[in-house]
Amino acid sequence: MPACSVPDAQGGRPAPLVAVLGGGQLGRMLALAGIPLGIGFRFLDPSPDATAGALGLLVVGPLGDETALVHVTEGAAVVTYEWEGVPAAGARLVAATGTPVLPPPVALDVAQDRLREKELCHRLGIGTPEFAVVDDRADLERAVKELGLPAVLKTRRGGYDGKGQTALHEPRDVERAWSELGGVPLVLESLVPFDRELSVLAVRGRDGATACWPLVENHHDGGILRRSYAPAPALTEQLQDTAERLAGKLLDELEYAGVLAVELFDVQGELLVNELAPRVHNSGHWTIEGAVTSQFENHLRAILDWPLGSTAAIGVNAMVNCIGAMPDPAAVLAIPGAHLHDYAKEPRPGRKVGHVTVTATDAGELRESVARLAGLPGVDVPA
Repeated sequence: MPACSVPDAQGGRPAPLVAVLGGGQLGRMLALAGIPLGIGFRFLDPSPDATAGALGLLVVGPLGDETALVHVTEGAAVVTYEWEGVPAAGARLVAATGTPVLPPPVALDVAQDRLREKELCHRLGIGTPEFAVVDDRADLERAVKELGLPAVLKTRRGGYDGKGQTALHEPRDVERAWSELGGVPLVLESLVPFDRELSVLAVRGRDGATACWPLVENHHDGGILRRSYAPAPALTEQLQDTAERLAGKLLDELEYAGVLAVELFDVQGELLVNELAPRVHNSGHWTIEGAVTSQFENHLRAILDWPLGSTAAIGVNAMVNCIGAMPDPAAVLAIPGAHLHDYAKEPRPGRKVGHVTVTATDAGELRESVARLAGLPGVDVPA
């Protein structure tokens, strides 16, 4: 299928068309980054209210539906996705037509199965928590004896923002965990006594060029990311180098193009991979104001085979998610260095409806500005 383009507003050089599978806030922010570069967008999403639809043609349909996929990708220069739950078979169907799908569908295959993620890491010499495969009740008993407690039982597929998993602290938790999650392929992981949760966001171009943003420190509650700090406090050159090396191994092995997020546990300076996200990522939203080139712009540069931009941080930054409600814009914008992002989504409990990025020149200034967010609706910041 030949690639087409969209005429620019002046009728000059045509703009490349990017088709995005998924029309949520990540697709929306991809478009916000790409439109100034002359890129056109088309989105596929099951919901007619998908927030990215305000920024490009929205095709409404299931993400794996062949007819919808043909419609949304027809004439696109490249196809990408904003959610790792996009059916890999659908992505391969599009790729078989000759339209590039980036990141490649194999990244979806890996990221959609926690066991495959861990097996890939181990094959590349990258550390993960200890784990065991659980296919039935007897497997769970054996896995608990092998790994010990505490541990976390997770579904191999599905699960997001803390869903599809449960912790086991005592032997009596085994029956409860099985009743909650049994009946589907599972994996039991040792509960890692980590010092903090980090993530590394990396980008690889179609030519193999790779760059990483500074490591990010993440704070979760109830399985949902609440706050990120970048660069991560007390970040050492050694820790950054370690994260960049492991991300580079994954990018090269997958013959990747685009942004990859790797969620990590920091265990006394040793980095263990928790999960992979083959897309732009919540913990990278700070890059919009806090880096020379945002994760969204660099993702587009990468998949369009354009030169990558600098991933250097500008000062120090925090990203605070707005969960379930949006704060008053005037209250946020009165805070020095605060930048508000409203996803135009209907508020409901537990839903990410926006975020605030706070930029500062030093850690003290950042703490003061972030503290001023405390008490605003939807914002989880310690007072």
